[in-house]
Amino acid sequence: MKTLNGTRRAFGSALGAAALLGLAPLAFAQDFPSRSKPIRIVVGFTAGGGTDAQARIVAQKLGEVLGTSVIVDNRPGASTMLAANEVSRALPDGYTLLYAPSSTMAQNPHTFAQVPYDPFKDFTPISMGGRGPLVLSVSTTVPANNVKELVAYVKANPGKVSYASFGAGTSSHIYGEAFVKKTGVDAVHIPYKGGSDAAKDLIGGRVQYMFDSASSAVITSASGKVKILAIAANARIPALPDVPTFAEQGIAGLDLPSWLGFYGPAHMPAPVVARLNAALTQVLAMPQVREFYRTGGYEAGATTPEEFAGITRTTYERWGAMVQQVGLAKQ
Repeated sequence: MKTLNGTRRAFGSALGAAALLGLAPLAFAQDFPSRSKPIRIVVGFTAGGGTDAQARIVAQKLGEVLGTSVIVDNRPGASTMLAANEVSRALPDGYTLLYAPSSTMAQNPHTFAQVPYDPFKDFTPISMGGRGPLVLSVSTTVPANNVKELVAYVKANPGKVSYASFGAGTSSHIYGEAFVKKTGVDAVHIPYKGGSDAAKDLIGGRVQYMFDSASSAVITSASGKVKILAIAANARIPALPDVPTFAEQGIAGLDLPSWLGFYGPAHMPAPVVARLNAALTQVLAMPQVREFYRTGGYEAGATTPEEFAGITRTTYERWGAMVQQVGLAKQ
């Protein structure tokens, strides 16, 4: 885990001293947000993807609510760890935020040997943005229309069927390994450097199945060359009402939570957190925003900072248990 740089330590010390004097809200939060300083939402993915698109519609509406400029800054790489590390090192003044998937905080610390941040000490939870599970997508070259038929097909072709993932140690890889262990199939893991490349090969039939994000799967299934067989959640989702969960098809345990949310650096002033949370709650309740999330396979919805902190902790613990059960070594 990293140590904070001198600038941030100095800011934190000043904030702590001001808090002791009862001056923190006055000194650091009274004029938040300033019309002259934009709020930056850092996203650990390239522009054009599902997470980036969500961040951009929220940024637009958030700017309208707060009366200031809100921009999206794409910093892809290292399974979102580059983006998270940058935000963790920023001044905790509310002008640098992170929009991150649950994997950033709940999975990366369990699957990577070198994580440059502590998910609990280096961030301030602000609000959840949306919930959206992974789904099991299968190439139409595979003669299977449900999970039972897929398992039968893979067992009939041991070592000849491959499944794609976003990369070693990612959520799609963990789910893929859990699926192998729970069903007893013999499938070959093919890691990619991201979900889009994996989805392209799934559409092309070069890999046979993958655990994909709902937002991506909704798009790829529209090609007519991919079928969605199951939802990795405890309930069906509005975007795919006819697709059953794994539990409905007799496989328990493949329902770990998957979400995206907003964080800031550690030690943000409470008034700033409250202002951002109130604004995000307003934005995420807007019909246009909710519909945008829904069409991408997600359900928009804010939480309180305290609720989001608890969700982060619970998700972290559940993913840790899953990684241990699968026996996945740190990358």
